[in-house]
Amino acid sequence: MATMESLIGLVNRIQMACTVLGDHGGEGMSLWEALPTVAVVGGQLHKIERGTEYAEFLHAPRKKFTDFAAVRKEIEDETERVTGRSKAISNRPIHLSIYSPNVVNLTLIDLPGLTKVAVEVPNCIILAISPANQDIATSDAIKLAREVDPTGERTFGVVTKLDLMDKGTNCLDVLEGRSYRLQHPWVGIVNRSQADINKNVDMMAARRKEQEYFETSPDYGHLAPKMGSVYLAKLLSRHLESVIRQKIPSIVALINKNIDDINAELDRIGRPIGTDGGAQLYTILELCRAFDRVFKEHLDGGRPGGDRIYGVFDHQLPAALKKLPLDRHLSASNVRKVVSEADGYQPHLVAPEQGYRRLIDGSLGYFKGPAEASVDAVHFILKELVRKSIAETVELKRFPSLQADIAAAANESLEKFRDESRKTVSRLVEMESTYLTVDFFRKIHESDRNPRDMSDKNSRDDKHSRDDKHSRDDKHSRDDKYSNRSGPNAAPDRYDDYHFRKIGSNVSAYIGMVSDTLRNTIPKAVVYCQVREARRSLLNLFYAQIGRKEKEQLGKMLDEDPSLMEKREMLAKRLQLYKTSRDEIDSVAWKVIYRKCVIKDTVLFVLLTLLG
Repeated sequence: MATMESLIGLVNRIQMACTVLGDHGGEGMSLWEALPTVAVVGGQLHKIERGTEYAEFLHAPRKKFTDFAAVRKEIEDETERVTGRSKAISNRPIHLSIYSPNVVNLTLIDLPGLTKVAVEVPNCIILAISPANQDIATSDAIKLAREVDPTGERTFGVVTKLDLMDKGTNCLDVLEGRSYRLQHPWVGIVNRSQADINKNVDMMAARRKEQEYFETSPDYGHLAPKMGSVYLAKLLSRHLESVIRQKIPSIVALINKNIDDINAELDRIGRPIGTDGGAQLYTILELCRAFDRVFKEHLDGGRPGGDRIYGVFDHQLPAALKKLPLDRHLSASNVRKVVSEADGYQPHLVAPEQGYRRLIDGSLGYFKGPAEASVDAVHFILKELVRKSIAETVELKRFPSLQADIAAAANESLEKFRDESRKTVSRLVEMESTYLTVDFFRKIHESDRNPRDMSDKNSRDDKHSRDDKHSRDDKHSRDDKYSNRSGPNAAPDRYDDYHFRKIGSNVSAYIGMVSDTLRNTIPKAVVYCQVREARRSLLNLFYAQIGRKEKEQLGKMLDEDPSLMEKREMLAKRLQLYKTSRDEIDSVAWKVIYRKCVIKDTVLFVLLTLLG
């Protein structure tokens, strides 16, 4: 009996869990439909050892009803609360538990509206109740039972109102299975009369009266031990225990399937978050690290995007440098203009150094544009990678506010990195114009004075003679040219077009050397100031900010779609109830196994003793 009560009590508790879960059958993998129950009228009966009878409703926990008239009133009130005054039928059950020392453990469910409409209840034991004064062949209960249980394996026939039959008639043909045969025996019962109900005759008195009726009945006396409500309850209880034993493996399999499905869904939408500030801060940091991992994968090549930065240095920057208007700036006419203006009223004595410097400064000024364009191009790519990384971080999808906060913090850091990178590449260009490579121009001067095809001193002397003559001739020519110039438009140039072109060529060569240098140093500066800093400290400022936030502020950062939060809470609740149900089944199963093992060991001990 202890095992039976444990099994039936187990089903009772799982049914309570189904009611809490909102699992009322009819949808998908329903645990409610997998549970063996007895379909008739009423609620649940729980046997207690002693004490006063009382009832409890699941919708009114911790409230005990000892007045069963109040129980009837509460059923009516709850029905109206659920269905309204329309008296419509709802699939939401009213879960009533009755505790009494005078009953056996039994689970009963009421199926309102089922008398005319057949539904599939494959795990339900059918209690087909028919009045004795009605033709069994046309009984609604029997017709319904035949439709949903054609083999009759799950149907128990009950005949009521035996005491109200006309004198001289009885229901023995039905009770003894001659008029309509079932696999299980028919049971006759005698209910309280309306007069008894009006007088509030309790159920114990009604059961005693019922027992006396069968024991003293000339028609049914020989069947008295197998008649009455008490016998029916015991019969159903034993059968229910047998069915439960058979169904436990499939119930466990269904519970495990539901647990796996819920876990998969929770993994998809995200697990619940703790409500305390520490748990919230930890969650935010974990989400930030997840984003940071995705962002670094983009930079390092695990995901696409970082290669675009290399494209800026390998294609965009060189192409921009080639397009600089240096040819126009170093044309003979512009060189003449710059050199002439650089000397002012005092012409240069040896070489147009100020003219050289101005030409170099002007040329290098063009490099700031491509340098800053490279900074901006990398900045744009990094911003795009931040956006893509946020979208690709699965863990962040459920937190739109946190996504926005991370994006804002990352972009703020990128702005700072860009500003620092702009300053650095500008300094690189300015440094080139601030200090010129003197050796470059000395080598140019040396090459003019010492041609490479001279191999001995005589040749060098001849070269000096020729240079001196050429210099004198050139001086005379320039002096003549200068002396021949007159008028307001006369320019005090001491060089002819050849020398201006030579100056432009020298400056162009130097700028080419500087261009090669900047082509290498600008990418290094950009990577150092932007890419490197973004990779290692993109969210450092954000980490410092969230460390100072209060619990309420952290909670706002983790806000979600209310419908998603409600769904997660519901799934978490279902998961916990399913796990609890599985644990209870395991507990009862172990009790049964332990009991069998004890019996087996005891029998073996006795056999060994007898053989011994």
